[in-house]
Amino acid sequence: MARASKTPKEPGRMKQMWQVFQMTRRYDSKAVWYMLAAFLLPVAAGVVAAFLLAPGNVVGFILYVVAGVLAGVLGLLIVLGRRAERAAYGQIAGQPGAVGAVLKSSLRRGWQASEMPVNVSPRTQDAVYRAVGRGGVVLIGEGPRSRTTRMLEDERRNIARVIPNVPINFLYVGPDEDSVPLHKIVRSLNQFKRVLNKPEILAVSNRLNSLGKGGLPIPKGVDPFKVRAQRPR
Repeated sequence: MARASKTPKEPGRMKQMWQVFQMTRRYDSKAVWYMLAAFLLPVAAGVVAAFLLAPGNVVGFILYVVAGVLAGVLGLLIVLGRRAERAAYGQIAGQPGAVGAVLKSSLRRGWQASEMPVNVSPRTQDAVYRAVGRGGVVLIGEGPRSRTTRMLEDERRNIARVIPNVPINFLYVGPDEDSVPLHKIVRSLNQFKRVLNKPEILAVSNRLNSLGKGGLPIPKGVDPFKVRAQRPR
């Protein structure tokens, strides 16, 4: 029997971080300076605290410096993660499905959404996404505002007929100057006024998800409860 092929070994954590850093630096020239500032400021604060608070205590001096270095490393990693996320979103900005990718990967607790749009224009590939959370229902238009406004209004009317007492808000993600960038979608969702609690969020989400599970539409003028079976000939 032939030997089973060896599965390729996954890169280690340090190599993954280095790859993320290289990708971030390639698409974000300011990332290096932000990371340096995030590392050096806590280190400098630790050294200053060591000189001021523990000038004659060797152990205390070392502890302050070590604490500053650890805080600097933590700050560097936080900045790297955020800048890397922003660089990754910058690569997919303007592509169909970019909003769905953000909702799938970055949506926090308290919000429920799907990476699949609830409405898509087959001609322009503009799409409407729906998120349900503490701010109510948020419809996100992916594409130019001039083309997605009508799509959002149509979806708003459909939702209002099912849940008339829940606020419905709009977000626009597209090429317009006043549109929301991809990396600010989650932040924009959290800025809406809180109107729903966790049980209400789940109930509203389930209710809206059931709208697309009704099967094929029934032709107008046909009442399924009044249809009679044909008599055998």
